Amino acid sequence: MGADFSALNQANRSTKTSQVLAFHSSTEWRTYFESKKATRKLIVIDFKASWCQPCQFMEPIFNNLAAQYKDVEFVQIDVDELMTVAQELGVEAIPTFILLKEGNEVAKIVGPNKEELRQKIELHRA
Repeated sequence: MGADFSALNQANRSTKTSQVLAFHSSTEWRTYFESKKATRKLIVIDFKASWCQPCQFMEPIFNNLAAQYKDVEFVQIDVDELMTVAQELGVEAIPTFILLKEGNEVAKIVGPNKEELRQKIELHRA
């Protein structure tokens, strides 16, 4: 008659759908972010919300980009779950895509602009 703490612990961890990481805890996000500051790997963050129609439009596009660009890390953050993270990174509208390299913002795309997102990934991934 013991509780299944492994299931509870798993529910609190970040989730990975295909090649996209989704964080549900600001602590886990910060741990991930700090671990990536020293790398030159490009990180693309999709700030979204479940109720946002343009976000829903961009989700399959974002997933396809994640499958295409294996040398880039793709992250989704729901602004309703991690509002403080969104505020810290200056997100004022959704969807917003922020590209980070070595812990610094190298590009920001506001709105569902798939071509600009692809161009910025191409520009900054090397």
